[in-house]
Parts: sequence; structure tokens; C-alpha cells
Amino acid sequence: MRLAALGLALALLATPAAAKPLFQPWIGGTAAAEPQTQTQRYDRDTYVIRQSVKTNFEAPFLYLLFGRDRALLLDTGAGGLKIRPAVDAAIDQWLGERHRQSIPLVVAHTHGHGDHRQGDPEFRDRPDTTVIGLTAPEVAAAFKIADWPNQIVDFDLGGRVLKVIPTPGHQPAHIMIYDARTRLLLTGDTLYPGRLYVPLNMFGDFKASLDRVVGFTRTHPVKWVLGAHIEMTGTPGKDYANAAPSHPDEHRLELPYADLLALQAAVRKMGDTPARDVHPDFIVTPVPPR
Repeated sequence: MRLAALGLALALLATPAAAKPLFQPWIGGTAAAEPQTQTQRYDRDTYVIRQSVKTNFEAPFLYLLFGRDRALLLDTGAGGLKIRPAVDAAIDQWLGERHRQSIPLVVAHTHGHGDHRQGDPEFRDRPDTTVIGLTAPEVAAAFKIADWPNQIVDFDLGGRVLKVIPTPGHQPAHIMIYDARTRLLLTGDTLYPGRLYVPLNMFGDFKASLDRVVGFTRTHPVKWVLGAHIEMTGTPGKDYANAAPSHPDEHRLELPYADLLALQAAVRKMGDTPARDVHPDFIVTPVPPR
């Protein structure tokens, strides 16, 4: 009995939901004044940038990942500000720590919706920078995905090989990024603490993408899921109003891997007809065809 009790206690301590938050509290529009962006580091080579809800109610998250040979910026924000200064500041910090002058930058997107690409023009004339297009054929060509959406491919930053996982469903060109070094899964708008919008005409694609990524994770362990927004409060199952101007008592950004499995199970249970489905960390939200 003692051994069983000890095992249970250790298991509870190891539960991600009970772990210390990965990040300091994010800017949530609750202060009279706050910066337009907030940057935090997951590790020396991984930056997370949050756009203030005061600049755009979407308040998206951007991810900047460095390898030896190049860096990847995932998404460019929702507009209402200049996002490049925050990105350049992070790059300059990384370069300064390594006594380097430059590194090529690739700008990609979790998907092509407007709140993830408004900063693209700021990077088009940036030296040594490639901005990937927004359509599924452009994304497939840039990452050399011959069999979209079934093929998962490597994208090598130089000593840091990412996996690019096509995940159409929320939007036709949606991708996720898996980083084996950190075991982070960057899930864009497919999974985050908030309302997961699923167009009725793409529900089949959404389900197939979840099956694809869950199958992948069976042999590629995920430590944390990091999405592109926070729309949930700290109360399980309770979200903010649409276009809320501030986020008091905001949910953590990071989600446990169990939420990916819960989402897959939820949409499988729906059969062919998506329905609104409230979970502690997310809400499946069908929307008209797009």
C-alpha cells in the first residue's frame, strides 16, 4: 500500500497541469498602460512574442526559433502595431550572445488568416529574409512537401531539425511545427486555450489532421502544446467574450499533451456533424463554411 501511495503521489506531482507555469504572466490589457509586445524566452534558442490585446483583440503569439544556420519566425501578428522591432530585438540579443553579425530568417505562418500575417510587409525588404506564401501550394513548395497534407517533413535550422506537419481544417494552409529538441508542439489555431473555430465544410479535414498529428506524436513525445491565442479564463470551461478588450485572470498559454488527445476524441465522437463542445481548456466551435 505504501508503494502504491508513493507511486500515485509521484504521478500527481508529474502532472503537467500542476506544474509551475512556463512563463511569467503575459500582458493581458488589464493595466492602464502596457507595451505593445512582450517577449519571453523558453530557452536560449526559443522566443515567444505576444502582441498586446490593446493593439488588436486577437492578441496573437509569435514564435522565433534559432538554429546554427537560420532562424524561423512563425506568424507576424494581427496588425495595429509594428511587429518587426520586437523580432529584430530578439534576433539582436541572440546574435550578441554569440558574437555573430547576422543569421538568415525564414518567415512562415501557422496559417493564412489575417491575424497571423499582417506584419508580413515589414519583412519583405529585410536583408537575408525569406517570407513564405500563404496558400497550401506555396507552403508545400517552400517546405518541400510533395504529398500535401499527408507528408510530414524536416526543416533543418542547423543542428535543430523541426518537423512541419500539414494540418488543414481550421484553414486550408494550416501547419503545426514540432521541435524535437524542446518537445514543443506549436499548434497555431488548431489547439490553444480558447474557442477552436472549425468551418463546417472543413470538419473532415480537421478530424483527419488531428489523427495525423496524434499518430505522429505516438513516436515523437510532446512536453507542451503552445498555440497562437489565449481566449480562456483561469476558470475551467469559461472563455472571454468575443473581442474582449482585456483578459483578467487569463489561462496559461501552455497546454498539456492530454488536451490534444481530448480534442481528437471529442471530434471523433461528433461523427460527421461538428457541435459546440466545452472542455476545461478549450471550446470546439463550429462556424459557417469558409
